[in-house]
Amino acid sequence: MGKYRFPRGMRPSTLEERRVFYEREFNLKSVSEWLKWRDLLNTVFAVVIGRHSNIYLPEYEDIKKKAVIIDEHKGLEDVLEYILQYLPEGVYYDRNVYSDIKLCVQRDCDYRNCWDCENFIGQELAFDIDPENVNCPYHGSVEDKMRKGQGLSFCMLEFRKVRKLTVMLYEDLENEFKNIRVVFSGRGFHIHVLDEKAIRLSRDEREEIAKKYSEYAIDEWVTSGEMRLIRLPYSLNGLVSRVCIPLGIEEVVKFDPRKQAIPFFLLLSPRRSSRASFSQL
Repeated sequence: MGKYRFPRGMRPSTLEERRVFYEREFNLKSVSEWLKWRDLLNTVFAVVIGRHSNIYLPEYEDIKKKAVIIDEHKGLEDVLEYILQYLPEGVYYDRNVYSDIKLCVQRDCDYRNCWDCENFIGQELAFDIDPENVNCPYHGSVEDKMRKGQGLSFCMLEFRKVRKLTVMLYEDLENEFKNIRVVFSGRGFHIHVLDEKAIRLSRDEREEIAKKYSEYAIDEWVTSGEMRLIRLPYSLNGLVSRVCIPLGIEEVVKFDPRKQAIPFFLLLSPRRSSRASFSQL
């Protein structure tokens, strides 16, 4: 695993810290409120155990880099049980909208080719803007960072760039859509578009939108619909120990990940510095 570099105070969470967060701080009521626009029982969730942090329970060695799909549940309490079982690095939900998830389970669907299925209604439109995707005068281009094994590293200069790009993209999207939400993802920002017309977009239309807004350093794979999973608001980004929180666009302007969205376990811990294998910028 490459030696990632993050802004001051940001570091991977231990397994015990993940457990403490999901037992004591994870707010199911807030998650339910966020997802209220869609049918919760027809929503698929997923966990990624230790893909980037390489921190995981030993019994999950074989699947540490895979997305474990949670499509059989009776609500968020069940989902939380799965989270506490795996103590994952990240928790996600499927942006696809299904008419009946039970049919997907019965057919043992892999959820990768849903677009032509009669059980598929549409997909939430989303934009993923991460700081490692912008060029930095000190750390180089995305290609430079990947070559050095620093693909997920970022500094505050890069973060400020994507913060500005997020606001600009939001304002641009307002000319086309009405129901737009922003979430701090732990490292960058996600913009969710929940308009009915956005959810009904075809794959070709999504690809056009991805190209149209590519200047904002978005992950086009997410916007085009190829990557359907997105980080669950109010969950923990275990790579950097930050809570994924929804923000008003006016809050984005001055948002500082070094001082905000910090989980209680980090605030209360005397060990605020990064681990020896992780540097700070």
